[in-house]
Amino acid sequence: MVRRVAVIGAGVGGLVSVKCCLDEGLEPICFESSEDIGGVWRYTDSTDDSRVSVYRSIITNTSKEMSCFSDFPYPEDFPSYLPHSLVLEYLRMYARHFDLLRHICFQTTVLSVRKRPDFTTSGQWEVVTETDGVRMSHVFDAVMVCTGHYQKPYLPLASFPGIESRFKGQHLHSQEYRDVQAFRGKRVLVVGIGNTGGDLSVELSRVAAKVFLSTRSNTWVISRVSDHGFPFDMVSTTRFNHFLDWLLPSALIRRIKFRKFNSWFNHTNYGLASSKSSKFKMIVNEELPFCLLSGTVVLKPNVKEFTENSAVFEDGTTEENIDVVLFATGYNFSFPFLEESVRSVIDDNRSLYKRVFPPQLEKPTLAIVGLIQLTGSIMVGSEMQARWVARVYAGWNKLPPPSRMMADVLKRKPPVKRNPSERENLKMSFISYMDEIAACAGVKPSVLRLLLTDPQLALAVFFGPCSPYQFRLVGRGKWSGARAAILTQWQRTLKPLRTRVLDDSSDSSSGWRWVYLLALPAALTAGFLFSKYPQPGWSPWAG
Repeated sequence: MVRRVAVIGAGVGGLVSVKCCLDEGLEPICFESSEDIGGVWRYTDSTDDSRVSVYRSIITNTSKEMSCFSDFPYPEDFPSYLPHSLVLEYLRMYARHFDLLRHICFQTTVLSVRKRPDFTTSGQWEVVTETDGVRMSHVFDAVMVCTGHYQKPYLPLASFPGIESRFKGQHLHSQEYRDVQAFRGKRVLVVGIGNTGGDLSVELSRVAAKVFLSTRSNTWVISRVSDHGFPFDMVSTTRFNHFLDWLLPSALIRRIKFRKFNSWFNHTNYGLASSKSSKFKMIVNEELPFCLLSGTVVLKPNVKEFTENSAVFEDGTTEENIDVVLFATGYNFSFPFLEESVRSVIDDNRSLYKRVFPPQLEKPTLAIVGLIQLTGSIMVGSEMQARWVARVYAGWNKLPPPSRMMADVLKRKPPVKRNPSERENLKMSFISYMDEIAACAGVKPSVLRLLLTDPQLALAVFFGPCSPYQFRLVGRGKWSGARAAILTQWQRTLKPLRTRVLDDSSDSSSGWRWVYLLALPAALTAGFLFSKYPQPGWSPWAG
């Protein structure tokens, strides 16, 4: 019987893990190596220590309604997209509201996590920690590792001949970047066009003499602001759109999406992406197209080599007098405290059952929370993982035997190991993954059942944003405020914009009522079609 649970890390994953353990009657003790909560969201000017922090100007890519914890909405006066200071404030509010801080041991480093000699029968772990130079050994019934995947900067210098032997300028990883001051008046080359690479290129273009952005990927750029000014993820991440993705041929879906992306600006003209490309990534950036259009950022292909003061690109062009090369090439994860027999088999999250449990363990008492990449919020995905893990530890949910878990992992695992920039292309569908884990935890909502009992809520769940509150409608941990949170999420989105209210005589509410009335038969028809012709292994309807 699991009682005592060690939680490693007090970032987003650690906080929700402590809370979920408490919800299930377990006894969590969280170990945090720094002096405070927040993980990467706790900004610091220092780049001396090994702790990874966001940069000063960062704004979230997912909106507040789509990235909050499922039973704790952001304050309604918070903007839809948040700076790091407001994310950290929200995490502090969450910790205070659920009284989590008393379960956290700060400035305590976990040195080792090893199986006890009787692990095959007890499933227990020996955890060695260090606080102020004093080492202590603890015995826990289970462990939740919540250190995330932003741990070790991935700096592939070997792939760029001359960067270490010939190039006389400065090179650094984006982990060392905090603000623009050190780059003023310089010619900067940014390598990598993920969200970080795009953000830093735009920011540097305001003070640098010139910014070059090098990429080898086809990249579609989307805006946080969608049609009619609503957050993009609230408009696009819906169960209805997810159902269409399942129903229509993938080639048609891809064509529709590419046309939508190109309706903002033609990506081929900008050298970013072609609709003929089968492999591509998506980044969120409103300003990059204008920077490219105005010439303050110049897009370049992959770097072939570096000379003393220049970069030679694969298309044969050269850019001279490069002062700084900034690598925005992502991160690797590592678990140096885990014993070798466990650590050696976790080469990426695809080595884990449902991206959570190492499948080869005799007892499922070790879980990795937050080591995921989704098309939506990682915060929300981490919370769902933590809810499931806590239920498994408390005995409410059962895992398959190790042999079946291993078979599932092998079926899904890619044949070759990928570097961080390539993993970006393999993000999992937010709704698919959330539904998969929610089904395991017994908290997946049933749209058909809601249609029969609460049609207004059913239509909001199916056609509206797939917000985290949906996963608090049923099952253990059901939240009485979930229905109201779903039906008022658009009001909370607009609330911070009501700083100058204009008179609008149009009755928008009656228009929405007509939309809901027309959508009801459409939802029933879609439910019938899906139940008649199901897709093995997936359903947007089943609870």
